Amino acid sequence: MGEETHSLRSLLRLIWKPTNVPAALALLAIASVGLLAEYQNRRLHEERLRTEVLGHVSLIRAKLEGTVNGNIQLVRGLVATLSTEPAMSQARFSELAANLLDGRSHLKLVAGAPDLVVSMIHPVEGNRQALGLDYNVNEAQRAAALRARDSGELVLAGPIDLVQGGRGFVGRFPVFVGDGNGGRRFWGIVSAVLDVDRIFEDSGLLDGDLPIDVAIAGRDGSGAGGEPFFGDAAVTADQPVTSDVVLPAGTWQVAAVPKGGWHQAPPNAWMLRLLIFAGGVLIMIPAVATGRLIGERLKNVDELRRREGELESLSLRLKLALDSSQFGVWDLDTETDELFWDARVSQIYGYEADGRLRSYADWERRVHPEDRARVLEETKHVAESGEAFQTQYRVVLPDGEIRHVRESAKAYTDGNGVLRLVGVNWDVTADVELSEKLKIANMLTEARNVELETAKERIEFNALHDSLTGLPNRRYLDEVMSRHIEAFSGEDERAGLLHLDLDRLKQINDTLGHAAGDAVLAHAARILKSNLRRGDFVARVGGDEFVVVCKIEGPDRGRWEEILAGLAARIVEEMHQPIVYQGHECRFGVSIGIACDLDPVVDPRRLLVNADLALYRAKNRGRNRYHFFNDALQAEISETKRVADDLLSGLERCEFVAHYQPQFDATTHAIVGVEALARWNHPTAGLLSPDDFIGIAEELNVVATIDRMILEQTLRDLKAWEDAGIEVPKASVNVSARRLHDEELIGGLAELGIAPGTIAFELVESIFLDESDELVTWNVEQIKGLGIDIEIDDFGTGYASIVSLLKLKPRRLKIDRQLVTPILKSPAQRQLVGSIIEIGRSLGIEVLAEGVETLRHARVLKSLGCSALQGFAFARAMSAEEFVAFARAHKLARAS
Repeated sequence: MGEETHSLRSLLRLIWKPTNVPAALALLAIASVGLLAEYQNRRLHEERLRTEVLGHVSLIRAKLEGTVNGNIQLVRGLVATLSTEPAMSQARFSELAANLLDGRSHLKLVAGAPDLVVSMIHPVEGNRQALGLDYNVNEAQRAAALRARDSGELVLAGPIDLVQGGRGFVGRFPVFVGDGNGGRRFWGIVSAVLDVDRIFEDSGLLDGDLPIDVAIAGRDGSGAGGEPFFGDAAVTADQPVTSDVVLPAGTWQVAAVPKGGWHQAPPNAWMLRLLIFAGGVLIMIPAVATGRLIGERLKNVDELRRREGELESLSLRLKLALDSSQFGVWDLDTETDELFWDARVSQIYGYEADGRLRSYADWERRVHPEDRARVLEETKHVAESGEAFQTQYRVVLPDGEIRHVRESAKAYTDGNGVLRLVGVNWDVTADVELSEKLKIANMLTEARNVELETAKERIEFNALHDSLTGLPNRRYLDEVMSRHIEAFSGEDERAGLLHLDLDRLKQINDTLGHAAGDAVLAHAARILKSNLRRGDFVARVGGDEFVVVCKIEGPDRGRWEEILAGLAARIVEEMHQPIVYQGHECRFGVSIGIACDLDPVVDPRRLLVNADLALYRAKNRGRNRYHFFNDALQAEISETKRVADDLLSGLERCEFVAHYQPQFDATTHAIVGVEALARWNHPTAGLLSPDDFIGIAEELNVVATIDRMILEQTLRDLKAWEDAGIEVPKASVNVSARRLHDEELIGGLAELGIAPGTIAFELVESIFLDESDELVTWNVEQIKGLGIDIEIDDFGTGYASIVSLLKLKPRRLKIDRQLVTPILKSPAQRQLVGSIIEIGRSLGIEVLAEGVETLRHARVLKSLGCSALQGFAFARAMSAEEFVAFARAHKLARAS
C-alpha cells in the first residue's frame, strides 16, 4: 500500500511539473475542440435530418389535405341539389352520385339519410347492409350525425368501421330545405365514405421506400390532442417533426421521425476524428518542446533566486548595522546585576547618555507599576530557560511621560561561565498611539457599517414591497416565480396563480376620494394575507390588481383545483362584505382568474398570461366571481387568433366581397335600390356573413377597411350594371361608427368621385346622434355635401330620438325586422310600425321596412304607408353576377 501511494505521488508530481503545463494545456485544448467539433457535427447532422423529414412530412400533409378536401368538395354539389329536390328518388340519387365516384375520386359510396335513416345509397351493390341504417339508434354513428344536424356544418369522422364492412373516413353533410314559409327545415344528412387505404396509399404513407416513420393523430378531426389512427404512437414521443392537416371540419397532426431515429452517427464522423487527431499531433510536438525549454529556464531561475537570498542576508545584516541608532542595545550580568546600556537605551529610559554602567534596579524603577510584575516574571523565565523572548511594556519617565517599549532578549553563557542576558529595546510609543487611533477609527467604521446595512435592508424592503399595503410588489413576485422554476424543475412543487382585480374601486375613488380607495386596498390586502396558507405568497402588481401564488406540494397536487377554488371562494365572499369609511359604507367586490402550471415545462410569463385571460373571462361573466383557465378557454383564444389571422390575410387577398339585397317599391314592386352587404369568401369555410367575423374585425380595428372595400366594389358594380342596361337608382352601404370619427374620411370619399344620389350611407341607430361629438357631426354634414344620402338603419331598436332625426335630417329610415315580423299577429306591434311610418312621413323622410318575410307582410306595410320593402319575400342577398340575372328576370316578369 505504501509503495502504491509513493508511485501515485510521483506520477502526480510528474504531471504537475511546470514543464508539462504547455503540453497539458495543449492536450486539454485539443480534447475540447474535438468534443465541440463532434457535438457540432452531430447537431448539423440532426438538423439536416429534420430538414429532410420536414420535406417528406410537408409533401404527405399537402397530399392528405388536397385529397380529403377535394373529395369533400365533390359531395357539396350533391348536397346543394338535394336541398332543392328533397323528394329525390334512388335513381336520381344514383345518377348524381355516379358522377362523383369516378376513378379519380377516393369516394367509396354516398348515402342519403332523410330524417337520419339511410334510404338512398350509391353504389348499391356491396353496400346494401347500410340501407335502413337509423342514425338515431346507431350508437357508433349517432353522435356525429346529430352533431352535423345541430351545428349545420360538415362533420368529418373516422376512420371508423363501416356497417357494410371495411374502414373509411365519413363526411356527414346536413341538408336543409325550404319549409314553404320562407324558412328552412332539416331534411337529413348525406354521408360520403372515403377509402382510407387509397388515401393513405396516394399520400405516400404506404410507400415501402419512405425514409421516415409516420404517425397521424386527430381522429374525427380533433387535432394534435386527438387519438392516433395511423402509425406507431411512439413516434410522437421522439421529438418528431409535426405538421397540421387542415380539414373542412377540424385538423389532423402528422408526426414523423427518420427511420433509425435522430441519434444516428454522422457519415463523416470517423473522417472528422482522424483530422482532429492529426491536428492534435501537430500541436503536441511543439508543446512538448516548449515544456523542455521552460524546464531549462526554471533551473536558471532557481539558481538566481539562491544567489539573491545570500545577497539579501548580507544586506539585512548591513541594514541592522546602519540602523543601529534606531535600537538600543543592552547587556546584563546576572551575577553582578551590572547592566550595560548604550546611548539609545539610556535616552529611552530617561537617563543621561554618559556611557556608565547601570544596575538592574535602575531599569526596574522605570518600568510601569502595572507592567512590572509581568515583565520581571518574563525576564526570570528567560534566564532560567535560556529561550529567546520578546515583550512590550510601559516605562514612566521622571517628568511623568509614559513611553511604550518593545524588548527582544536572549540568555547565553559567556566564556567565563557567567549567565548573561542580551537584548535590544526600541521606542514604539508612536506605533501604540497610532494603533489606538486605528482601533477607534475601526469602531467608528463598524458602527457606520451597521447603519449602512440597516439602511440597505430598509431600501431593499422598500424596493420589493408596496408602500400602501406593505405587500410584496411585482419585482418581488418575479423573484418568487424565478425560485419556483428551480423547485418545479426538480418536480418538488407546482404553483397555482390567482390574478385578482377589485371591482368598483374606481367608483369609490370618484365618489369618496382616493383616501377611501386606499383604505379599501389596505382592507383587501389584509383579507388576502389572512386567507393564505403556509408557504403561499401575495403581491400587489397594479393599482387594484393582486397576484396570489399558491405552492402545491405532495399529496395536495392531486387536489389543486379544489384548493384553489376554495381559496378563491373565500376571498370573493370576504371581499363582498362592505366596509365603513368615515361613516360611508363602501361596497366592492373582486374578480379572480386562476391558472395552474400543469404543463411539463414551467413558464411564469405564460402562467401570468393564462391567469389574466381567466380574469378577463370572469369579468365578462358578471364580475365578483372566479374563473379557471382551461382547455376550452385556450381553444377559444386559439380559434379567435386563427380567425383574426385569416381575416387579416383575407384583407390582403381581397377576399371580402359585396352581396346585394334588392329593395322594392311598396306599390309597384319595382327595384328602387340595393343594400350592399359584406361577405367573406373564405378559402375553406366558404361564404361567411358578418355575424361570423364582425366581432373580431372590430377588435382588430379593420371594420373601416372592410367598409371602404365594400363601397369601392359597389361603385364598380353600379358602373357595370349601368353598362349592362340595368337601372339601379341607389345603393346603400353600411358605415361603422369608428369610420365616422376618421379625420381623413371626407378626403377619401371625395377622391372616389361618387355621383350625387347614387350612394346612401346607413348609420346604425345605436350611434346615438344626440350625443355625438363635433367631428362626427361635421363628417355627416360633409358626407351630405358630397351628394351621399344618410339613412338610419335598425330604427326602433336603439337610442335615436325625434331631436336626433331633426338634427340629422336623414333621407330614409329603415324599420328593424324585429318590429316588422310580428305585425301579422300583434295589433299593438302593427300600430307601433304605423306610428313610425307616420313620423317619417311628417318629417319628409322615406320609410323602408326590412325583414319582409311574406307577401302578407308586404300588403300590411303598404297599407300602413311604407314607401319601400326589403326581405326574403322578394329576394335574398346575392352576388353582383346573380343580381344581373335577377334584375333582368324581374323586369321581364313585371312587363308580362
